Amino acid sequence: MVNKKYKLAIVGATGLVGRTALKVLEEKDLPIYEYVFFASSRSAGKEISFKGKNYIVRELTETSFDEGFDFAIFSAGSDTSKKFSPIAASKGCIVVDNSSAFRMISTVPLVVPEVNSEEIFKNNGIIANPNCSTIQAVVALKPLDDKYNIKRVVYSTYQAVSGAGQKGVNDLENGIKGLPNTKFPYAIFNNCLPHIDIFLDNGYTKEEEKMINETRKILNKPNLKVTATTVRVPVMNCHSESINIEFEKDFNIDDLILTLKNAPGIIVQDDVSNNIYPIATSANGHDEVFVGRIRRDFSVQSGVNIWVVADNIRKGAASNAIQIVECLINSKA
Repeated sequence: MVNKKYKLAIVGATGLVGRTALKVLEEKDLPIYEYVFFASSRSAGKEISFKGKNYIVRELTETSFDEGFDFAIFSAGSDTSKKFSPIAASKGCIVVDNSSAFRMISTVPLVVPEVNSEEIFKNNGIIANPNCSTIQAVVALKPLDDKYNIKRVVYSTYQAVSGAGQKGVNDLENGIKGLPNTKFPYAIFNNCLPHIDIFLDNGYTKEEEKMINETRKILNKPNLKVTATTVRVPVMNCHSESINIEFEKDFNIDDLILTLKNAPGIIVQDDVSNNIYPIATSANGHDEVFVGRIRRDFSVQSGVNIWVVADNIRKGAASNAIQIVECLINSKA
């Protein structure tokens, strides 16, 4: 039983992920005695209603963490995280950061609790939350890797506009009304855009590179063969992914499905005779990762195709960060 109560800061409390974090925290009964909400100067002064109380959002400054916090969840972008996360950590606060600022730094744990929770406790004050599309993928990959030893992964993603923040959501809503786009390079309404984040010199996008590198780090397989094509689609929320996996070991398809069913954080929906498979509207608002369309890939010796869907704002960001905080609290029980 946890006796101590903790103090938690939410940085970026007024953004899409920040607001979702508040919703998730309202659903949970964590032993937190005080919440403080921070945002940029343009959002400071706004009022947030949370757990029956009203809070005034404070401006994030270099002295914000002087009063002492146990934990902070940062959801305010890489520049903010790079500047303020080390300050918070220097004051004894453990930061869970949702940006890409620290993910590939070797001394910073990159954590999905269902996959590598042991890494949480190797932190030096900062723990990185992976990219949303990576989180749901590795939840499905981990139990299969443990049993069959993954040799190669091919990602094809179908990512919702909420992954681009409120401006992405606005682009889809405005496009439906016939208004011009402001976030994406082309109208997202009626289009699929094979372009998430910036293009790199090698022809891949930064989003694709994130998935490749983060998968290797989280699974602790630095030489794993991974490739990715990430696509923005006109869906409001929840990312869908087609994942092709090749294993070192052969498998029985029924055993593989049972392995997924028994894995933490996964709900298998795979009854195609009744048109049952994961879709975005079913995953919306949930923290689980939904897996279906599980079938052998007959083009290789030992391969499988799976379809993976999850709420990218909850499990892909807010809920994963809160799960990390939960693990830290439970370790002190």
